[in-house]
Amino acid sequence: MSITDWPETERPRERLIAQGAAALSDAELLAIFLRVGIRGKSAVDLARELMAHFGSLNGLFAASSEALQAIPGMGMAKYAQLQAVLEMSRRALGETMKERDMLGSPEAVRDWLRLRLAGLPHEVFMVLLLDAQNRLIDAVELFRGTLTQTSVYPREVVKLALAHNAAAVILAHNHPSGMAEPSHADELLTRSLKQALAVVDVRTLDHFVVAGTGRPLSFAERGLL
Repeated sequence: MSITDWPETERPRERLIAQGAAALSDAELLAIFLRVGIRGKSAVDLARELMAHFGSLNGLFAASSEALQAIPGMGMAKYAQLQAVLEMSRRALGETMKERDMLGSPEAVRDWLRLRLAGLPHEVFMVLLLDAQNRLIDAVELFRGTLTQTSVYPREVVKLALAHNAAAVILAHNHPSGMAEPSHADELLTRSLKQALAVVDVRTLDHFVVAGTGRPLSFAERGLL
């Protein structure tokens, strides 16, 4: 049965208009994005199949073009559209962080980091550079690969902070394994970076670990900073 044959109160688009986007499931929101299904499947059916195949919206957004196109009904155009939606979300959250005190908007920081780092197949280390009012100046990806004190150089982080005239930083990296628990190497690295930045009077406000679709772990909340 086509979605147009459903009662209006059950159609995703009509429900969104009447009740707001938050009332819809992930699959229903995705169905609105897809607009149409394929032979024998409505847009909602196709959306549910995609969610089951990739496990989550983050998994879907992180999928390669080859993986997405392997699903019947999905092609390069849909891949490009998904990536555009993801990038718009990142930019919108980035604008929010540039306008507000980031210490006062910790969930916005977590959401942005999750959009940026969750689902990546490799480790990425980022530095969020803040002004004296804790507003975002810039977010820079510095290193890729396994994080150790020998692969992330404190002097490079210090140089970056000074170049942007940052008053504070928030550090972040991801764990492709999906386990957010910080390693001993993560803790050693954080202490090393915090000490190096303190020498030039730059505060280290937090270090987030992003893993899978869960809530990014905060070193400050754990008492590890």
